[in-house]
Amino acid sequence: MKQSLQLRMGQQLSMTPQLQQAIKLLQLSTLDLQQEIQQVLDSNMMIEVTEEEGSSLSEQKVVENKVDTTDRMSSEGSQTDIPDELPTDSSWEDVFDSVQMGSGSTPANDAPDFEAQRTKVISLQDHLLWQMEMLPFTNRDRAMAMAIVDSVNKEGYLTNPGAYIYQGLSEQIEDLEEDEFYAVLHRVQQFDPPGVAAEDLKDCLHIQLRQLPEDTPFRAEAIELVKRHLELLAAQEIAKLVKRLAISEHKLGETIALIRSLDPVPGQAIEEGKSAYVIPDLFVAKVNGQWQVELNPDIAPRLRVNPFYSSMIKRTDNSKDNVSMKEHLQEARWFIKSLHSRNDTLLRVGRSIIRRQTEFLERGAIAMKPMVLRDIAEELELHESTISRVTTQKYMHLPNGVIEFKCFFSSHVSTAEGGECSATAIRAFIKELVNNENPVKPLSDSKMAGLLKEKGINVARRTIAKYREAISIPASSQRKRLL
Repeated sequence: MKQSLQLRMGQQLSMTPQLQQAIKLLQLSTLDLQQEIQQVLDSNMMIEVTEEEGSSLSEQKVVENKVDTTDRMSSEGSQTDIPDELPTDSSWEDVFDSVQMGSGSTPANDAPDFEAQRTKVISLQDHLLWQMEMLPFTNRDRAMAMAIVDSVNKEGYLTNPGAYIYQGLSEQIEDLEEDEFYAVLHRVQQFDPPGVAAEDLKDCLHIQLRQLPEDTPFRAEAIELVKRHLELLAAQEIAKLVKRLAISEHKLGETIALIRSLDPVPGQAIEEGKSAYVIPDLFVAKVNGQWQVELNPDIAPRLRVNPFYSSMIKRTDNSKDNVSMKEHLQEARWFIKSLHSRNDTLLRVGRSIIRRQTEFLERGAIAMKPMVLRDIAEELELHESTISRVTTQKYMHLPNGVIEFKCFFSSHVSTAEGGECSATAIRAFIKELVNNENPVKPLSDSKMAGLLKEKGINVARRTIAKYREAISIPASSQRKRLL
């Protein structure tokens, strides 16, 4: 073969650094974006946060006043007159918290950091250990109580059976008797909250019933039911329960009501996790009868190119410092432009969603319209991947709460009139039907499918079952309440 050179022309999409940075900023959540901005501020000297003119002028006046006072004091030398106020060894900040002051060392317009002032979250183990320290335990009993408390999970149950804990302690404590261990276990089970350190649900309910006063109505019947016939109660075998307990149906109803008043998960009353706060990207409010969408100004600070450092780039030589400053300047401009592009795209997508989901804002989840990413992409002339990045981990602050962008997108089901109904609206219909049903005769999936068909929504029974399980609603047999 003879070698030859050929010239071909073609087009190819290349991922420039600017495009990669814009895509990266577009898919970042609010928290990740703030961290990215902080990293850029720390690494690039050309970027700075824009300060308000009023605050900068006021700070400048304060500094000038401080300088003038210092110069005047130093020029006077030693004072012969006794001043009106003598200096003290303590300052105002040492006595009063600066957060509570409207003026002084902390500016009045600075909001206090309520997040830092929150008390420490107390775990269930801390609560149990505190009670253990308040009771007289011997060193031997304290070691067993510590092992029991360490085996309690967040729900308040023992992660291992009592026999397993006793077997492990018998290898560490000499001559440990089983009765001695269970005596300590019963003492721990008397701690607050009632029902803690139980092995299972039956044990938890039994502990709570025993702690009730002896004159509590139907206490004895409830203890008998929990100890021997809890499986029949779960299966709603009312006739068998009446026969086994030898009581009337009315007394059985009162007994079941007493059991339902107990807490099946006692640890949740103490074990409260740290609240996670979501920062919305957009604010939606109704102004003069129109829904307005605005960008949250607190999600990202206002950035600009530092005019002092940028004015220093005047030389045209190729010195190392000058080249580095030019590179920082170009990176700063790219970053600010990418940040503005992200905010503009986010605002456009948010306004497009609100225009399509106005009925949802007015009437709730029942009026949610079906919508997919392609609908927004075609309206804004963007790619679906761009819409997917914008709607991932982004939130809107609506009058009825904070909602993620993804919640507005759902599949659809055809209606009898040829229209479409979103899956979100169908789940809202199912929840409304369950809330209004008769607990003695709950609605089956087929019955709910028929009721939705009367509204013009053609949904199969298996679809109802799928949506019902998605919103954690049990089947009709489990929702049935005979008493």
